[in-house]
Amino acid sequence: MYQYNDSDTICAISTAPGCGGIAVIRVSGPDAISIVDKIWRGKPLSSVGTHTAHLGTITDPENPTEPLDSGVATVFRAPGTFTGEDVVEISVHGSVWIQRELINLLIRTGCRLAQPGEYTRRAFANGKLDLAQAEAVADVIAASSRSAHRLAASQMRGDFSKRIGTLREKLIEIASLLELELDFSEEDVEFASRIHLAELVKNLHTEISRLAATFSTGSALKDGIPVAIVGEPNAGKSTLLNALLNESRAIVSDIPGTTRDTVEDTIEIDGVMYRFIDTAGLRETSDHVENLGIGRSFEAIARARIVIWLVTPDISQEKLAELHTEIKKHLAEGATLLTVLNKTDLLASPTDLPHPLQSIFNDNHQAESQGHIPSTKLTEKPIQISASTGHNIDRLTQALHTLSGVNDSAEADLMVTNARHYEALTHAAESLARVLDGLQANLSGDFIAQDLRETIHHLSAITGTITTTDLLTSIFQNFCIGK
Repeated sequence: MYQYNDSDTICAISTAPGCGGIAVIRVSGPDAISIVDKIWRGKPLSSVGTHTAHLGTITDPENPTEPLDSGVATVFRAPGTFTGEDVVEISVHGSVWIQRELINLLIRTGCRLAQPGEYTRRAFANGKLDLAQAEAVADVIAASSRSAHRLAASQMRGDFSKRIGTLREKLIEIASLLELELDFSEEDVEFASRIHLAELVKNLHTEISRLAATFSTGSALKDGIPVAIVGEPNAGKSTLLNALLNESRAIVSDIPGTTRDTVEDTIEIDGVMYRFIDTAGLRETSDHVENLGIGRSFEAIARARIVIWLVTPDISQEKLAELHTEIKKHLAEGATLLTVLNKTDLLASPTDLPHPLQSIFNDNHQAESQGHIPSTKLTEKPIQISASTGHNIDRLTQALHTLSGVNDSAEADLMVTNARHYEALTHAAESLARVLDGLQANLSGDFIAQDLRETIHHLSAITGTITTTDLLTSIFQNFCIGK
């Protein structure tokens, strides 16, 4: 395993790989300015102020008559930099050869090539970011939609860390009272009412559990919400996918069984990224290859957060009930079944709802009225569309936005998107539940204090108040080299 040495001066290409208009090479460390000065022909960078940009020429000291390139060097002096160290960013022309030669020149002059995520790791080590903020840097770079960017930017600003810090401080207050009682155990002193402490712990447990519960939605928004489009052959699934994407992504044919595998693509709707999965038509068939595709259709249903069940006006009562049962069998817990009636251009009246469909909704509503929770979430009534003409596609996308769980409130910015954070919050909630049980059972303070310390440990691990070298290596090795 590579051992980081924070006293080294590091360099790396910070712009995207390949050829472009310009490329930026970042140099950070105690000797960043003096090393760049050795290859810089222009105003000496050691004499300039922080956050200033200067035009000059990059030249190999061993071959001074043949400059490598002209460029701009921007100087940032510690501690007011991203890493907390002296930083020089050199902007040159985007030739791949120039980038490679400049990196080689910097290494020969005294730099070391940066490891993945080493700039952000140094920012964490120098107190510029906590660990949750550092992880959000990678999420901001990878964000592919407005909602994913909003969540990552909020975390990078420290909004999530502040919430965790507040929870941690409240727990430390409770722990300090219990620890104080342990110090005076011989005097049998009680510094806080057990009833009062139990109420505080219950509230904290509720808040931590609520925060952990946002992970399902938060991770989906970060990676794109999976939406499976399912139904019988020729229900119009591929046509709907093409209509949603506004391009001919899937093959459309009147021949049943054309789609034999899942076809996936993404699109941003109202700032949210959706991963649409067009699936093979659900039917009985002796075709081995088509059966494999149908199997993958059920797999797509199982991993989708929203399942668009596409039906047509001519579907029979028997087939509708059969498909409804089969889809429910594979639907993931918490997923929503969005029923969509396609080919409404074939209806005598656009407001008609075929009897078989109406019966399913009546059954669900009757179950709800009797106090039973249906095993499948159904929308109030099917959205009626025509995928071929585009009729009501906007209503469908509005329904998807509603079902995504996204809103514009500040609370939505505090969703958990990181699996490590979710795991820590889950463990914190479990240990806090033991604290609550201990208080209610009037257990000894030392047992309760141990579970409280464990809860604090799990929350501290989120922001990096408590870390290990292995944890940091695991996190930062997935960053790009130049960040």
